[in-house]
Amino acid sequence: MLADPDSKIIKAYGVFNHEATGMQKGFARPGYFFIDPNGIIKEKFFEAKYRERLTGNSIIAKLFPELGQEVTNTLDAPHLKLALEQSDRTGVPGTRITVYAHVQLPADVHVYAPGTQGYRPVKLVLDATPDLMFGSVEYPSSMTLYLPAIKEKVPVYEGKFRVSQEINVNTSAGFWGSLGKDGKSIPITGKLEYQACDKTTCYVPASVPVKWEIQVFPLDRTRAPIDIRHK
Repeated sequence: MLADPDSKIIKAYGVFNHEATGMQKGFARPGYFFIDPNGIIKEKFFEAKYRERLTGNSIIAKLFPELGQEVTNTLDAPHLKLALEQSDRTGVPGTRITVYAHVQLPADVHVYAPGTQGYRPVKLVLDATPDLMFGSVEYPSSMTLYLPAIKEKVPVYEGKFRVSQEINVNTSAGFWGSLGKDGKSIPITGKLEYQACDKTTCYVPASVPVKWEIQVFPLDRTRAPIDIRHK
């Protein structure tokens, strides 16, 4: 933790937050830099709203997908296996986590990607809740499959792939007040829709319930020692 009561260092680094007021006045805009072993900044992650911020685990998941998730549930769904993962199990108001649906398809089975016409593409749909705000769903790049019987080219997924969605915890004063001293657990529910096909058969479209959960705690409002507070 850096004590910078005159904001000199954060101004030198160009991260001084001119929008912050009250207790946050003079603070840095929270964010992350990814610096390689040679000291080169390779990536940076900053949010437009300073009260909202990605977790460290979310950043790791973006940079190194094999390291950043925690499996919370596995399901045997029709014609595929599904593992549900999330970057974090806990957070505070403004925390931005990422949830994942990791799909494993059998050999010779494919599902349709977004943009397919005439078939049911893969779609992650989360149930609305006032405690959480949802970002856009991110789908991986698809491959093109040629169907000789009908002479069509369609975007599909085969093998392993994952669908992800960022979720931001509410920052309103009313929500803060509802947390109490011990916080509360918030379920994240929805469904994964898809249509699976093999070389000879397109199966009935399926919808699988999905669920994650995050424990949200109140913010620590303890002030820093007076000697190192912003002047």
